[in-house]
Amino acid sequence: MSLIPWLRWNETSPRLSSQSPAEMVLETLMMELAGQMREAERQQWERNNVGRKIRTGVDYSWLASTPRPTYDLSPGERLQLEGVCAKIHPSYCGSTILRFRQLMAEHQPEVQDVARLFLSVLQEVLEKMKQEEEAHKLTRQWSLRPRGSLALATFKTRARISPFASDIRTISEDVERDTPPPPRTWSMPEFRSPQAD
Repeated sequence: MSLIPWLRWNETSPRLSSQSPAEMVLETLMMELAGQMREAERQQWERNNVGRKIRTGVDYSWLASTPRPTYDLSPGERLQLEGVCAKIHPSYCGSTILRFRQLMAEHQPEVQDVARLFLSVLQEVLEKMKQEEEAHKLTRQWSLRPRGSLALATFKTRARISPFASDIRTISEDVERDTPPPPRTWSMPEFRSPQAD
């Protein structure tokens, strides 16, 4: 018995993948699309088979199984989908797959419609990425914006708002002008303007 296989555990294991994250996202999303297309094709075949059983009243599926026609994407569709998948950031890959699976479960589309549904999910995710990037830019812009100078801060403290400088008449203004001033206490002198009679 040779001990060489047992000693190989000490060697450095090869890397799992030498692909870039963008390539891995592309491959993952395209594999998900292929899997969902196979599943949609299987469901469509089962629906057709059940319909045939109901029409004929006889089930011959045990006797002979007909080869299933497989639907494949056209090269143009595949390139378009790969181009859009390449734009998806790796952090959005999982949420893209979850959204696609959710829509597949809700709509149960025909095989031919799966690629269009997948494209709509990809465009939705790209739009979400764009909105979040814009929000992040604005946040960064506001956080890096220089604060006001000291002269501006002192100007703000000196500026006062006069409540009666407005031309808009208010009820409280009329009430305040028609009421006599409150009587002063004995320790405070009372200054009154001369009234013209």
